[in-house]
Amino acid sequence: MTLVPTAELMSAAAARGTGQGAFNVIHLETAEGLIAGAQRAGLPLILQISENCARYHGGLEPLALASMALAKRASVPVSLHLDHAEDEQLAMQAVDLGFGSIMYDGAHLAYEDNVAATARVTDYAHAMGVYVEAELGKVGGKDGAHAPGVRTDPKEAADFVAATGVDALAVAVGSSHAMTERSATLDLELIGRLRGSLDVPLVLHGSSGVADQDIVSAISAGMTKINVSTHLNGFFTRAVRDCLNADPALVDPRRYLRAGRDALVPESARLLTLFATLEYDS
Repeated sequence: MTLVPTAELMSAAAARGTGQGAFNVIHLETAEGLIAGAQRAGLPLILQISENCARYHGGLEPLALASMALAKRASVPVSLHLDHAEDEQLAMQAVDLGFGSIMYDGAHLAYEDNVAATARVTDYAHAMGVYVEAELGKVGGKDGAHAPGVRTDPKEAADFVAATGVDALAVAVGSSHAMTERSATLDLELIGRLRGSLDVPLVLHGSSGVADQDIVSAISAGMTKINVSTHLNGFFTRAVRDCLNADPALVDPRRYLRAGRDALVPESARLLTLFATLEYDS
């Protein structure tokens, strides 16, 4: 296998009625651990690099090229996605670099401005055969489309997709970004109405705050792409902390970063399997 277009993975999952895991890269070790987890599960993976992550590294290109190199040698299909780009130029740079998909996040804009900006980015991406995800509603934790209590309106969502031509839509249905406890309550009835109103796949952001069974229920109700970041970061960080606590004299970062990387493998494999099979083991 090798680096594949995100459209290929999304179309396959939508046709099966299962979920496609999309996990965020923070640095090289997370990309390595996440791909190893996908290989253990024998399932495809969408690797995501966010605008915030690109800013942390001083630019998009170095981490993107490294992630692509890892994807090209993976034994399972892996695509590369730009996550939560509020900067139109960054979204276009990702297209030029060869990303399989981009998420332009104009949810902070007034509705008409969001439509106009999203349409511009979509036209640019589609000219290069790149899949586009957008966001509508308010998903909290980032003051974006998932703020507590705000929900995506199905009629407005249908109008937005028609006006922008996007390929997938992230919707606000009760989840929130950066949650460290899995206590969010999803509006499954709304997910069903959104699924019925749209002819593009739905995306669940803030999935780290959602329990396994509720994610399975959300996929059954109509969600396709399931984004996870904070939950997996927790596994990495706890393993690093345990490694350092066990050996206070340790100074070689490869040893504690390896512990974090290795901790991602079983959990990312478990989540991908859960999303793909919808078999919840309580």
